Amino acid sequence: MLHYPAAPASSADDGDPPPAERAPLLTRYLARIGYAGPVAPTADVLAALQAAHIAAIPFEAIDALTGVGIAIDDAAIEAKLIDRRRGGYCFEQNALFLRVLQAIGFEAEAMLGRVRWMLADDAPPTPRTHQVTLVTLDGRPWLADVGFGAAVPPQPLAMDSEAVQPTRHEDYRVRRGNFGWEVAARIGDAWQALYRLDDAPAPPIDRVVGNWYTSTHPDSHFTQQLVAARTTAEARYALRDNRLTVRLADGRTDRRYLAADEIERALAEIFLLPVQRSWRPAIERAATAEIDG
Repeated sequence: MLHYPAAPASSADDGDPPPAERAPLLTRYLARIGYAGPVAPTADVLAALQAAHIAAIPFEAIDALTGVGIAIDDAAIEAKLIDRRRGGYCFEQNALFLRVLQAIGFEAEAMLGRVRWMLADDAPPTPRTHQVTLVTLDGRPWLADVGFGAAVPPQPLAMDSEAVQPTRHEDYRVRRGNFGWEVAARIGDAWQALYRLDDAPAPPIDRVVGNWYTSTHPDSHFTQQLVAARTTAEARYALRDNRLTVRLADGRTDRRYLAADEIERALAEIFLLPVQRSWRPAIERAATAEIDG
C-alpha cells in the first residue's frame, strides 16, 4: 500500500491582511513555498523554485466549481495563493510565478497555449486557455510551468531542443511547429501532448479572456468537476471528483475512490488546502460522480 503525505488541516482565514500590513511579495512567496536557498536569476534557482512551488501550492479550481469565480488581478492572486494558502489553476499559478521571477531579475514573460491533454492528434483546436512562462537565460529559452495539474513539468524545459528531457517523473519533449511549440510527456510507452504554445507573448487581455472561459463556461471541466493536484519529488497526487490517484516517481500507482468525508480529508491533508464549509455541497456531488477513463 502506498503512503500519503500527512499535514495538519487548517481552516479558512476570515479575511486578507490589509495591504499595508503585508510583507513584500517575494518575502511572503518564499515563505509560502518553504524556500530558503539562493535568490538570483540562474538556472539552478529557477529549477529549485519551480519544484518548491508545485510541492507547496496545489493546483485546484474549486472557486470555478462552486461559482465563486476566479479573479486574476495581482492583488487577488496574492491574497488567495499566499495569504490564504489556497491553490489555483494556471492563470493564477503562473501569473504569480511570473511576477516572482521578474522580481528576482529573470527575463520572463507570459505565453498562452491550447490544451491537448487526453485529445487525439486530429481533434479540433481548443481555446487558448493555458498560461505558462517563457524564461530566457543567457539567450536560451526555457519553459517554466507551475500550473498544469497532475502532468505539470516538474522542472524547466529547454525550448530550443527537441531531445527527450528526463525528469524525476515522466520524460518530456518540446517540439517546434508552424504554430509555435508542442509540449508532450511520455505516459507509459506513448507520447501524449500536453499543450501547444503560441509563438508570441500573451498580453493581459488575452489572459483575462482565457480565464473567463475556463472559470465560467459550462463546457469548461473546471465548472463541472472537483479537481486538485500536487507534485512532490516523491509522487504526484491527483484528485478528480471522487477518484484519488497517487503515482510514485518509481512508477508504482495507487488509485482509490473516496466518500465525501474522505475527499474533504484529502483536500486538507494531501492537497494542503484550508477546507471551507461552503465547499461541502460540491464535495458531496463529487463523491457520487461517475468518472470515465
